[in-house]
Amino acid sequence: MAETTHIMTTEESPWQAGLHGARATALPGTILVGAAVTVVVSYYQVPAFHAALEQLAAFRVRGGFYYSAISTALFAGIIPFLYLHFSPSTRARHPWRHLIFFALFWGYKGIEVDAFYRLQAFLFGTDLSFATIGKKLLFDQIVYNGLFAAPYGVLIYDWKDADYSWGPALADLRRPRWYARRVLAVMIAVVGVWVPAAACIYAMPPALQLPLNSMVNCFWVILFSIIIARQNAPRSAGVQ
Repeated sequence: MAETTHIMTTEESPWQAGLHGARATALPGTILVGAAVTVVVSYYQVPAFHAALEQLAAFRVRGGFYYSAISTALFAGIIPFLYLHFSPSTRARHPWRHLIFFALFWGYKGIEVDAFYRLQAFLFGTDLSFATIGKKLLFDQIVYNGLFAAPYGVLIYDWKDADYSWGPALADLRRPRWYARRVLAVMIAVVGVWVPAAACIYAMPPALQLPLNSMVNCFWVILFSIIIARQNAPRSAGVQ
């Protein structure tokens, strides 16, 4: 996935920073959403593809949370790390020791997301109507992502980018408008990717939502890592 060239500065509002990031990631984001749409349409329209994914769904159900942890660690952790490590533009920020972080953090995230999807199935049901998909999408983007996953994800990546030191991350957290500067800007930058991608995920049967999430996350983690690193660049250079 192409790297965004935007670096957020203290003069920019979150909306400006987010829109710059969205423009920079428009092409790879469009490709990613197109791939997710293709998976959904093929599942419902192509018998051979449907049969293959049904086998994957059965394997995913048998694996339970073990599948969630291992598959997400691989697709959202190890594969994106290898891309970031071997890409010349991001290699310096992703030495080999970060591989453990990517594998462990995203392995945990797989369990967390699996539990979240199960919670949504309990709250909203498992039918694939537009109403149910819409409820899950709003709850995902506003409550889960906006109030929980995005804020702590930014903090954890700040900690990693500060060479596993909490000092810089917590110092920035104490600065004014942290949520607007760090979280809202990222959410705006990727809303055009994650809203349609999440809609595709919730259009799949429950047993296939996590596998499609893993595919999307394989590219999303690369994008998220680059955005957070670019946001951190001015502060690491001494800009306050």
